[in-house]
Amino acid sequence: MQANFDEIINRKGTNSVKWDMLTEKFGSEDVLPMWVADMDFATPKTILSALKKSLDVQILGYSIPSDGLYDAIIDWQSNHHQLNLNKSDILFSPGVVPSLALMVTALTEPGDSVMIHDPVYPPFTEVVRSNQRQLVRSSLIIENKQFKMDFVDIEEKLKNHSVKLFILCNPHNPGGRVWSTTELKQLAELCKKYKVILVSDEIHGDLVFAPHSFTSVVTLDPSYQEFVVTLTAATKTFNMAGVKHSMIFVKNKELKAKIAMEQHKSEQDGINTFGYVATEAAYNTGEVWLEELLDYLSENLDYACKFLEKELPQVKFLKPEATYLIWLDCSYLGLSDSALRKQLVNMGRLGLNPGISFGPNGSQFMRMNIATSRATLKEGLERLKVALTK
Repeated sequence: MQANFDEIINRKGTNSVKWDMLTEKFGSEDVLPMWVADMDFATPKTILSALKKSLDVQILGYSIPSDGLYDAIIDWQSNHHQLNLNKSDILFSPGVVPSLALMVTALTEPGDSVMIHDPVYPPFTEVVRSNQRQLVRSSLIIENKQFKMDFVDIEEKLKNHSVKLFILCNPHNPGGRVWSTTELKQLAELCKKYKVILVSDEIHGDLVFAPHSFTSVVTLDPSYQEFVVTLTAATKTFNMAGVKHSMIFVKNKELKAKIAMEQHKSEQDGINTFGYVATEAAYNTGEVWLEELLDYLSENLDYACKFLEKELPQVKFLKPEATYLIWLDCSYLGLSDSALRKQLVNMGRLGLNPGISFGPNGSQFMRMNIATSRATLKEGLERLKVALTK
């Protein structure tokens, strides 16, 4: 076994967003943070070794992506996601969130309509509104304890709001859904029908639990290559978000030219040296570590679900098919979103993501990050029980 996922690494005092912003986020240092989506596990040793090797050069000058990096990305996407890429299909970006903003500015005009799901990862909303585009939400439906897309609603809004861009989250954050091939085809066909560019954020695509399997939407039909842009990164998979590196996959030459030009205009086409190095090492050496990680996360998930079912049966939850995030329905309490957050902090000394930040349909929900040691997970669940039963 490569990694000890039970190891508790003290991250306080390391300028960690998760652990060193407790007062700013929750008003107290005495809070267990189980919110922002990074893991409390050590980054794989092979990646750290590659980074140390790059330091041995002793000069941190400008760098370019190596042929080995392109080969590593192409091989990983082909072997894991049946996505066949050429070097010319790949652009680099500092991160998936910057890429989301780039898609909005490069592929739409001010005042254009951009559609997202509700609830969904908060930056989807932010990049649309901050760039003066019209936000159109399509509410997800909960059926059989999982999110479903409302295709009637999607089509009506694509048509009536003249939507130019649809931003998809697959696997879905915060719900953990791995959208089926049937759902993805139905969505892609609607985008094709109404001439909508489909941007698919697939950063959690490697973090999928058996028996579920992830599908990249662009692989489902050759015609989708004309209007689908894929965003992804190794950073979420291998817990190295701080190196700031992601990829944009785009087959359509016209779309690629627009994106590349927008990158050039904003000087966003230069990438951190460590991002290049870490991504190449991750894809070349990280497969065994990832398998072990998924086993550990699966055990964490099973433990959390059993705890919730036994100790907090009134809290409904969506069991994720991917990611390490659980979407908790706390509506039985009848509290406002601010009151719910305060109760978790004041009664349980627990810091979670407020569901309302993911959109109006997230009201009275909370998002919990279970990518931590088993001991920390157990403590967090006990704190949740205290907060919600007092």
